[in-house]
Amino acid sequence: MPKHRTATRAQQLADTIERQILSGVYKAGDKLPSLRELAALHHYAKNTVVASFEMLVNKGLVEPRRGSGYYVCAHRTQAEGTPPPHEEDRGNLGRAMDIVWLMREQLKTRAGALSVGDGFPPSDWLADVRLDRFHSKVVRTGLGALFRYGNRFGYSALRESIIGKLADIGVGAEPTQVVLTQGANEAMDLVIRYFVPPGGKVLVDDPGYYPLFGKLKVASAQVLGVPRQTDGPDLEALEQLLIAHRPRLFFTQSLAHNPTGSDLSAAKAYRVLQLAHKYNLLLVEDDPLADFKPTASTRLSALDQLERTIYIGSFSKSFSAALRVGFIACDAALASDLADLKALVHVASSEYSERTVDVMLREGHYQRHITRLRKQLARATQQALQLFNAIGANVFAQNAQSLYLWATLPGITDSTAFAQRMLRRDVVMAPGRIFTVDASISPWARFNVGAVADPRFMEALRQELGIRM
Repeated sequence: MPKHRTATRAQQLADTIERQILSGVYKAGDKLPSLRELAALHHYAKNTVVASFEMLVNKGLVEPRRGSGYYVCAHRTQAEGTPPPHEEDRGNLGRAMDIVWLMREQLKTRAGALSVGDGFPPSDWLADVRLDRFHSKVVRTGLGALFRYGNRFGYSALRESIIGKLADIGVGAEPTQVVLTQGANEAMDLVIRYFVPPGGKVLVDDPGYYPLFGKLKVASAQVLGVPRQTDGPDLEALEQLLIAHRPRLFFTQSLAHNPTGSDLSAAKAYRVLQLAHKYNLLLVEDDPLADFKPTASTRLSALDQLERTIYIGSFSKSFSAALRVGFIACDAALASDLADLKALVHVASSEYSERTVDVMLREGHYQRHITRLRKQLARATQQALQLFNAIGANVFAQNAQSLYLWATLPGITDSTAFAQRMLRRDVVMAPGRIFTVDASISPWARFNVGAVADPRFMEALRQELGIRM
């Protein structure tokens, strides 16, 4: 039995690495992580990893180099001279599997490990959101309704509360323009299902939100990256892509951009809207960290008033990811269509979770909670910037208030390889190639400001980089 299990794990690991090689995550000549690093990463025995590499060597995908490790060969199939399978022949899910694998690694919970690349604020920042305190209030809002599916648009009282939140950031909307979803990710999925045909061309921030890249690949879309600058998208590159490809959608994050932490400037926001009007482009503005930023911050949807913008919001970062409550705000006719699509695909979103969020929003405690969050974020951002500046790191955007820092560490040219080294010290990073459209080797990495001040991270940096702090 143990022998069978080892063989199965070895085959699974070999299949994963093969997918990464064939999709270009590892390119010809790239060195693969060491046996020890892969064993630590997957919690496998070293013999299991050795068996995986032997399978890849037998397929002609990998070659051992004495004293150095294993390297990717020129791509070929088992039949010598036969070209590798075309990308389109691998199936939609197959093309997204590398991103799925990366998501699994990011979502793993390792006992005692410090995740400095985490996408969420530290749990203790949200500790005052005691969900158990709201259950009785939620039940009192309508016990009978909790045993049935809800409205296709979502819980009406919460949609009215969201209208108030949108007004605070300068977006005018009616309840018929809001559709509640199972988090921001379902919102993006609905927009993709509605607008993107197989082969459709879609613009995304590059670097950007990597789960979105996976969703678009599953939809057989052609993903085109718009380079992200410290004050928003590269306008020249954006216009050239619009001229050459005429895409219908541009998914972007104006504020607290993931992974760079940059914010869109007002000047660029106006120009982006001009280009959207000129080239008949819809802008999908994802704003998951809205509660962490000042309400007066520049947003495309506030300037455009949902004419050429689709606004996506979420409560995962400020309340709890476990609630899975997000929303779409857009033109009323489109909102109705998306609500119908949601009903077809998911029947309904969770009214219990939606009622919970609504109760939380209507209490005075919410404003106090958000005020504390913003103060904690500002303090953590300054501490993280001081640390990175002290060690000579290059920080992409030095904003006063950002959950993410996009940075390069001194002497590091491949953040993926460095992340493997840090993993041996129980520090989990988010290397830059995860967030790039072409998955190329990158010196950049995403850092969570709430985690980098942990002494374990500083000690790991001291040992790996040989620097004093």
